[in-house]
Amino acid sequence: MPVSTDPEPLFPLPEPPPEPPERPARPRRRRTSPAQASLFSAVLAEPRPTDVAGVLAGAGQVVRMGGTARISVVVTDEWRAAALLAAFDERGLAGSRVPTVDDHIGVRTAFCAALAPVADAWLHGTVTRPPTGFRADGLVLRLWALAGGRRDRLGYLLPLPSAESAWQPLRTALRVAGFDAELLTSGPALRIVGRGQLATLADVLGPVAPGAGDGAWPA
Repeated sequence: MPVSTDPEPLFPLPEPPPEPPERPARPRRRRTSPAQASLFSAVLAEPRPTDVAGVLAGAGQVVRMGGTARISVVVTDEWRAAALLAAFDERGLAGSRVPTVDDHIGVRTAFCAALAPVADAWLHGTVTRPPTGFRADGLVLRLWALAGGRRDRLGYLLPLPSAESAWQPLRTALRVAGFDAELLTSGPALRIVGRGQLATLADVLGPVAPGAGDGAWPA
């Protein structure tokens, strides 16, 4: 019989500890950015009269008369006028065109009580500026873009009102919506740049308006 030459240990060796059970992999949670939340509301939310605040975020004007108000804006292209009139109609607002100088097109709603809250929020004396806590969701952003948004060689421009007191609040509203925009005092306008931001903005705005030119939409 063969004899083992290995020395026996003085003490028994401890058994190795059992391996811990494998934990099931947790599925990664997809974070919803503010811009994605705006996209959700733009696609599924019902149009409402207060969405016309997007027109006021640009070069639009609001006028009170008694317990009613009217929104108006001058646009440079026929497709913008048609798209805005269609947007007004979707919200139960009567709209019309009015002649302007330089062959531009004036678009306005009729005076109606549904727009009185918009006038109350945006009119500060003779100055038109957004109310505190103004939020630019997808529906508001779409009307803002329809009224005057356009691409330039660096990004996408959203026009601003002439009142300087409105510029930073509107820039903040875009930031809350997920877009870090550059303020251009000449114009004035807010410029959104970057491939990712522009792609998200295009999703938020929804389908390109019929007849819009190549430079009218972010992508």
